[in-house]
Amino acid sequence: MYRNMLCILTGLFAGVMMCGPAAAQAAEAAKPDCPEWAHHAVFYQIYPQTFLDTDGDGIGDLNGIIQKLDYVKSLGADAIWLNPFFDSPFNDAGYDVRDYYNVAPRYGTNTDARRLFEEAHRRGLKVIFDYVISYTAIDHPWFVESCKQDPNPYSNWYIWNDNTWVMEEGEFANRFIQGYARRNGNFMRNFYWCQPALNFGFANPDPEKKWQLPVDHPDVLALREELKRMLRFWMDMGADGFRADMAGALVKGRGSDPYSKKFWQEIRDILRSEYPQAFMVAEWSYPKDALDKAFHADFFHWFDGYNDLTQKESWRILNGYSEGHSWFDSKGKGNIANFLQKYMDQYLATKGKGYIVLPLGNHDNARLNVERSPEDLEIIMAFGITMPGVPFVYYGNEIGMRQVHGNPHVEGAYKPRAGARTPMQWAPGKNLGFSSAAPEKLYLPVDPAADAPNVADQEKKKGSLLNRVRGLIRLKHEEPALAAYADFVPLYARENTYPFVYKRVNGKETILVVLNPSAAVQKADFEMGAPFSKWTLLAGEKLKMSRNGMSLSLSVPGQSYAVYKMR
Repeated sequence: MYRNMLCILTGLFAGVMMCGPAAAQAAEAAKPDCPEWAHHAVFYQIYPQTFLDTDGDGIGDLNGIIQKLDYVKSLGADAIWLNPFFDSPFNDAGYDVRDYYNVAPRYGTNTDARRLFEEAHRRGLKVIFDYVISYTAIDHPWFVESCKQDPNPYSNWYIWNDNTWVMEEGEFANRFIQGYARRNGNFMRNFYWCQPALNFGFANPDPEKKWQLPVDHPDVLALREELKRMLRFWMDMGADGFRADMAGALVKGRGSDPYSKKFWQEIRDILRSEYPQAFMVAEWSYPKDALDKAFHADFFHWFDGYNDLTQKESWRILNGYSEGHSWFDSKGKGNIANFLQKYMDQYLATKGKGYIVLPLGNHDNARLNVERSPEDLEIIMAFGITMPGVPFVYYGNEIGMRQVHGNPHVEGAYKPRAGARTPMQWAPGKNLGFSSAAPEKLYLPVDPAADAPNVADQEKKKGSLLNRVRGLIRLKHEEPALAAYADFVPLYARENTYPFVYKRVNGKETILVVLNPSAAVQKADFEMGAPFSKWTLLAGEKLKMSRNGMSLSLSVPGQSYAVYKMR
């Protein structure tokens, strides 16, 4: 594998060993076609129900988000991603949407949503929402109509087979719910049983199964037009784009990806012509498809290489697995090579087309802080903020909120999700400043530890994780070589070895990043691939470094990182 990686690096060096005007022009050419603000943006993900409760019901709300916009701005964030805030029965924390056009009462009203967009814009913040269109809630009015025996305009807006007694086999096995409605048929689910799949058609309909509609069936096209109308509704309300939940799971059947992609390309055309400053990011986890003239960015996290970074250790602890270590583990037993090989495969194929997002935590994974120190977490943040693409920081990870074990499973949040969705920790005292409600009424319990990190305490400490993260975000904004599109060149990345060293290059600007989360001192010797004579420490710990021509030798203390500007 390492030999293959050397080949990858050789190809990359050929692309960045330029200088002067040619290098600057190459950097500009690598900028994907997306809103200018996104090339330097950092996003902050907010889970509405656990961010701030202002009405005392134990559940966060839109007014709470509005109250904390100044805090979000103080982080250096440029944009917010909001998890679903639509009306819902909340069998899956709001991802089961019952009414696409109205805010859930527990969060507020559409007027509150409009005010949130306006207040965010007043502070120079963008806001994107969750566009959940591969399924709906089980009690969505469209599905209620679709369940009826008599044909109606919504009968084909969901996927039903045509016989309740027939359970599908093959690729659709275990995907159908039997005996739910008076209608003679079983409906397909897209995730949980209570999330019936919307009907985007089949890539290659089986002629023996008349219920498998083609992608250009009139009823399929009618559904698509309604979903476009809903998108325009929220964009006109003031949203700045969206994150597409399960983006690759629209059209069904083998060979479906090009057809799902075509729909998203149509959405991209709408944004380009009607909302040119809007940003769209996919939960596809396959950038080669997502960034093919469709999305501006794609979350690349549903693959084992991402787990190898931060989650593998977390999932092992939570689920009792005995094997595996994340690379960001002080034990020093991780392996960066698997991640890098899979990342580079996607990066090289999509460079200049869009951005790969390696999220710094999210609502579907365990917290970054599972048995980690603030120093460990800072190294992870340094990695996420200095890598190519657009960083997304999950709320609370900037202060090191811990994974809380033993939480009840609320609204479809099973392990490890229940432990990662706990209320934001604003200050010492009752409910850590999240809510005035009685503790037993909270959406989820707060971290019970006496030393639970909180914003108020960390605001006062210059060296707190919160303030160090602010410094890293500020560095990303200040340094041209940390722009989302700046070249990425791995310099030292070996199997079962530390450290990981890479450079970012934008025209004449070069940033060197060195990461050693292991507890032991590590050494590395490598070629920089371009001449340099001096270096300036921008963040992290000063390293012992020596130069020989274009070669660099360095010694890296345990559990440390360094970001240098090279000249």
